[in-house]
Amino acid sequence: MREKNCFVNRELSWLKFNERVLEEAESEKVPLCERLSFVSIFQSNLDEFFMVRIGSLKDQIGLGKKVRDNKTGMTPEDQIDAALEQVRILNCRKDNVYRELLNQLERAGIRIVDFRTITREEGNRLEKYFDQELLPLLSPIIVGKRQSFPFLKNRDIYAAAVLETKNGKKKMGIIPCGTGVFPRLIKISDGEYMLSEELILHFIPKAFKGYRIQSKSLLRITRSADIDADALYDEEMDYREFMEGLMKKRRRLEPVRIELSRELDRDMVEHLCELIDIDKKAVFSCGTPLDLSFVFQFQDILRQHSEFFYEKRVPQKSTRFRDGEAFLPQILEKDHLLSYPFDCMTPFLRMLREAASDPKVVSIKMTLYRMAKQSEIVSTLIEAAENGKEVLVLVELKARFDEENNIVWSRRLEEAGCNVIYGLPGYKVHSKLCLISRIEDGQPQYITQIGTGNYNEKTSRLYTDFSLMTANSQIGHSAALVFQALAKGETVRSSEALMVAPHSLQNRILEKIDQEIEHAKKGEKSYIGVKVNSLTDKEIMDRLIQASQAGVTIDMVVRGICCLLPGIPGKTENIRIISIVGCFLEHSRIYIFGCDEREEIYISSADFMTRNMLRRVEAAAPIWDPDIRQQIRFMFDTMLRDNCQARQLQPDGQYVRLKPEENENPVNSQELFFKKAYEQARNVSAEE
Repeated sequence: MREKNCFVNRELSWLKFNERVLEEAESEKVPLCERLSFVSIFQSNLDEFFMVRIGSLKDQIGLGKKVRDNKTGMTPEDQIDAALEQVRILNCRKDNVYRELLNQLERAGIRIVDFRTITREEGNRLEKYFDQELLPLLSPIIVGKRQSFPFLKNRDIYAAAVLETKNGKKKMGIIPCGTGVFPRLIKISDGEYMLSEELILHFIPKAFKGYRIQSKSLLRITRSADIDADALYDEEMDYREFMEGLMKKRRRLEPVRIELSRELDRDMVEHLCELIDIDKKAVFSCGTPLDLSFVFQFQDILRQHSEFFYEKRVPQKSTRFRDGEAFLPQILEKDHLLSYPFDCMTPFLRMLREAASDPKVVSIKMTLYRMAKQSEIVSTLIEAAENGKEVLVLVELKARFDEENNIVWSRRLEEAGCNVIYGLPGYKVHSKLCLISRIEDGQPQYITQIGTGNYNEKTSRLYTDFSLMTANSQIGHSAALVFQALAKGETVRSSEALMVAPHSLQNRILEKIDQEIEHAKKGEKSYIGVKVNSLTDKEIMDRLIQASQAGVTIDMVVRGICCLLPGIPGKTENIRIISIVGCFLEHSRIYIFGCDEREEIYISSADFMTRNMLRRVEAAAPIWDPDIRQQIRFMFDTMLRDNCQARQLQPDGQYVRLKPEENENPVNSQELFFKKAYEQARNVSAEE
């Protein structure tokens, strides 16, 4: 009998995650507008999957690399074929749930109509609107010998038609629909809307007079976004200017998918594939609009219907801080932890603002990966520089899809007098570190903030993350070593308190797993608890299998990609893995090793992925404060008990949604944490 493989392919596991997102759109327990959000998120997730993952696999094929997946042995071609097959299955489910949601929208008073469902009078009004408002702004193109095939922008929508001349020759006509000049949603009457691309497609004969329209469809191209910036960078160039040029290049990268809203002439589809050099198996027919982002506009229209939304939850003021007192002295006195989105970000912002004006603060150093469009954090750093503080900021320009925003902020920081580093060759700086240095009575003093998520005011209300603020000298010294190395364009080899990738994170995690294996072999209690977004690193997974075989109890909360299968006899039977997909995006990382008095708890910016361990600068911080340790352990244990939003991974790779057993209370961990935050805030208010 063939030995059971413990591993799942990364790409197929990611599609399983997006399936769990789609399940939220399908769930009747989820309010209507939130279901619309989930179906749109499913689509945008899939776009990124094609741009990044399929794009990367296509690059491997194009470069002639015969690289096999080190977990399943699949070639790039195998992975693409398997992924495309799964995408077709998921797309059918997306089409079905979208139709169901349209019916529910109609009952709520909103209809998305087409020319089959409107009156003649409405059709006449729309034709007049098209003639007067849209047609003059359109740029029809007929592809022929004198007009080469146009460049189709990534994820833009086009109206395409097979045109037939009077002598029977076929040509292709294309019209860009996403000019941004006219609205995407065209209001027909109260509660009735039509998508502008559908209006353009209907009246496409007016744009191509003299031709017979044989068939027509909306189409959208998805292009690869996978660019190796370090491989292309010339050290003679200004790095920021190089990255700006790279963003322009990305827009013209290889197509990896075609989506069509209707059936086109088969010969014309094949011709289209030839023109843009794409395999026909990457052509998808869609039963939904090619871009679902418009559904968020309906949320504004339906806002007065509270039943269509999750109960509104507002981040609460942390009860660990004393009101009316400066925050820096409180952090010098005791470690503090913020848990987003249940706690608001205000204490961290206050701490930074106080540091910007504190005469005893000599420097502020910070790593920035993804920032808000309107970043109060960057504004405060600018204020600190203008106040004469030394401000060192590492702005990671290789933060995928946030490069342009980061380039803008890096300029603002430089103009204000901040020292800006743009990252390291060969590595992304993904750690979330802020180091404030003070001089108190002639002695240096550190205040360090270590987070699991980005310094982004917007996502702190949407993602679950931790933010530790501490004056511990060991942690401060370790953070100082990290910044000293970064300032020299290097990576720190080791540090006393922090575990820091790429040199001292994976190896130390493996050492701690080995310690639990040794305790288990001696018949002692042993435990490993992990919460990450993704689990793909082969070395760590191999060691977790060894730990399971030795009898170590392992609990894992893995939101997204998980390449390890639990519950396989003789291999992973002591491993339990769940995924939580709910109202807020699970983003915090927790590592727990040992139990009772041996228990060590870390929070980290790093997932258990090879890229995080070996190709990024990441930081994991120990939690030494007893109250904070208790809080994190409570939260981790509560997530393990979640029986509302959790799915448990099975040995066959399927996820089964957990439900409360008979006489068992429902546990929605995110909701429970918010209730606890509200209760604590009310209790403090009552005492005051």
